[in-house]
Amino acid sequence: MTTATDNSTRSAKNISPADVQKQNLISQWAFDTRPILGRFHLWLEDVRIHWYSDTSQRKIKRRHMDTVSFTDGRTEKMLAITAAVTALGTRLFGRYGEGKGLPKTELNLVKKDADAISAYAMSESLWYLSRTLPENHAIMVCLGEGLMPKAGETAEMGANPLLGFGRIYARPQVAKFLEDRVLRLINDPEYAWEKFSRDIQKRDITVWGAAIDTLENTSRFAKGEPTGPMSVFHLFDQPLIISDQYEGYMGCLVLPEQVVENAAYKSVLVNYFTPRYMVMDAIQETFNGIKAENVHVWTLTGNTRRERIEKIWDQWRDIGAHLIDENWILPTGIAPFTDSGTYAPTFAVKPWTDDKGDIHLLVVDGYAASAEAMQAASLSGILGLDVSLAVLSSKFKLPYDKDAAAMKLDPQDNNFATILEQDLFGTDVPPEMIEIYRNSIVEAKNAGIPLKPRTINASDLIAAKKWQTLAVSGYMLPDPYSGAQGVKQISEDTWEVTVRVTSEFGDKAITFALRLLEPIQQSKLIFSPLLNRFFKGEDFRTRAVKISDSGRIRNELQTLCTEALEYFGDKMVLRFDKITPTTISAAEQEMLKQILAWYKENYPIWFEWLELSV
Repeated sequence: MTTATDNSTRSAKNISPADVQKQNLISQWAFDTRPILGRFHLWLEDVRIHWYSDTSQRKIKRRHMDTVSFTDGRTEKMLAITAAVTALGTRLFGRYGEGKGLPKTELNLVKKDADAISAYAMSESLWYLSRTLPENHAIMVCLGEGLMPKAGETAEMGANPLLGFGRIYARPQVAKFLEDRVLRLINDPEYAWEKFSRDIQKRDITVWGAAIDTLENTSRFAKGEPTGPMSVFHLFDQPLIISDQYEGYMGCLVLPEQVVENAAYKSVLVNYFTPRYMVMDAIQETFNGIKAENVHVWTLTGNTRRERIEKIWDQWRDIGAHLIDENWILPTGIAPFTDSGTYAPTFAVKPWTDDKGDIHLLVVDGYAASAEAMQAASLSGILGLDVSLAVLSSKFKLPYDKDAAAMKLDPQDNNFATILEQDLFGTDVPPEMIEIYRNSIVEAKNAGIPLKPRTINASDLIAAKKWQTLAVSGYMLPDPYSGAQGVKQISEDTWEVTVRVTSEFGDKAITFALRLLEPIQQSKLIFSPLLNRFFKGEDFRTRAVKISDSGRIRNELQTLCTEALEYFGDKMVLRFDKITPTTISAAEQEMLKQILAWYKENYPIWFEWLELSV
């Protein structure tokens, strides 16, 4: 008679070493990332790792470890799961495609809902990750996207939900110390970044800076486009020299590093302001035999960008280069898009040879938002690129070179308006436009953005010139530039999510199979900010209140309406007059007043940090 023990023993013997190794891999990932998986009620079914090059594998083998970054192995895994959870939650519950065909105002509300889900999922993941950091370590958000209207948007639309400057993820004592110092950075003119840095060193605290875009290509996501939306998180081994909330625009030219180096040997300077015919000469001297039409230039397009970068488009066209459009197919076999998203194409800046033996090269040119530009620039040392940046204003009224020159003016100069009108615009400028330019300069200066150099690079935004970065991307939909798939349903309750993890030590794609442990509607609540749940109809008066609600609501206010918050000591003041209806609708603002007033009345100790200004 065959017993159950005999069957299990035979079954165990039939397990191959590869199967055992796979089970161990999944178990290790599940163990290391269990705080985040548990928070979102997820079960890790599978992990697959794909290396983008043999070089990456060889580097890792030489290091005798499974990490590719300056962090420890568990933190790196937690960051990868953070990107995966953000991508999954946003794709499932961020109203994907619901803005298609809607008027701009309604489309913007769909975008804000998507941003709210992505920012919330990432923030919650980072909070749980922070409980596993070494006791003297912290993650500080230095640059984030969402404060500033993008091309085609208007200022009345207000800030999008985001993780922006000053958000701290660390153990409580470290977080409290750093939050106090960040508030001084923002509010005390005498407390400069250098003093902030010295205070950190005296307390022996290690601060890792972050540049974050929780939902890149939000408009494409809201409109239901088939490719592009992703979550991008860059972690640096030190904070950036940013000293205030900032989001602006930066000119951005991305080339293979050897192109710039070869030109330098001939005393030719190649940067963002170099005439593009000279850039083409440098490209053709570096890649012998490359035809001008095989230099493919990825650049943002559309009428809203014409005033700023049409001169760049014309220069490339005049020398025979190919300006990429959606009718062209990338080497991955997927069509690109040029309505948004400067970051992802950076990974495709490299030469390749087609079936006919002809050499091709993709370059990126134009501009990007500041966080996106910094993220792309910090990939330079990893991917062998040269990324030249130039600080631009918030308005699309001048060509890129004149706009960059405007950002070099002294905003306190009595002749500021005259110089702007005569030397740059060549015509009279409305007073309100002059103030916009003046404010753009002041905001950049206050945030510590270097304005004196004509061009800057990633190192100019980091105090120590020797630095490391870890780039993590979670794909909500397929990425044309790497070929990575987006969130894909593989069973009734299980989805695959692909994350790219890149550093100087390696470049890998990790595909997770994540199973929802709750029904889809319950999972939606798990991934939704508490305030959004109340806005959608959940009764805050009958719901069981936890002390953690205080921290959650504080976090959500900082994410959902950061422009309406003011800080005085330990108090956070919410200014309802600074919340625009396109950020939070008028009806939801009235509900928000009721919610917060109810919490303050019934739980005054837990909410003593909050003041309401109506």
